[in-house]
Amino acid sequence: MVKRNPLPTGNTNILCDELIYLSSSRAKKECAHMLRRIEVYDQEHDRVIVLLTNHLEFAASTISRIYKDRWEIEIFFKTIKQHLKIKTFVGTSPNAVKIQLWTALIAILFLKYMKMLSSYAHWSLSNLIALLRFNLFTYRDLNEWLNDPYNTPLSLPEDFQLCLPGLGQQQGG
Repeated sequence: MVKRNPLPTGNTNILCDELIYLSSSRAKKECAHMLRRIEVYDQEHDRVIVLLTNHLEFAASTISRIYKDRWEIEIFFKTIKQHLKIKTFVGTSPNAVKIQLWTALIAILFLKYMKMLSSYAHWSLSNLIALLRFNLFTYRDLNEWLNDPYNTPLSLPEDFQLCLPGLGQQQGG
């Protein structure tokens, strides 16, 4: 330890803020510059997290917030990767990749919004996605389905026929 920085005043979760050099011979060779070691108390999981950074000018609370936000972004993209099962890109040009990433972001945000709207308490995101895939081509009211997914849907009358505009009215099957 080279120097201990003063801790921020007020209601904070910063436990320690130090300037350090790594001491092993390999570390001295690969990282000879000064680092900042910050200990943060994570109330949500009741643990202490140690952060190492080369940002010497930022406040310790700012660094803590940056790491927390970055971790939330990592979790968000992990969720996309796990639930949307994107194995390969259809197109590989920069524009095609951007379109596919935006589509995935919109899809996962829409699914999370659907989960939030639902009053059905047992939805996990993976269950919602699986049942949504299963019911994709069924005629159901989305709000009713979200709140009661195991209810049998109303069936359409047998003589119900959808019409395409401009092709005239058709009846029966």
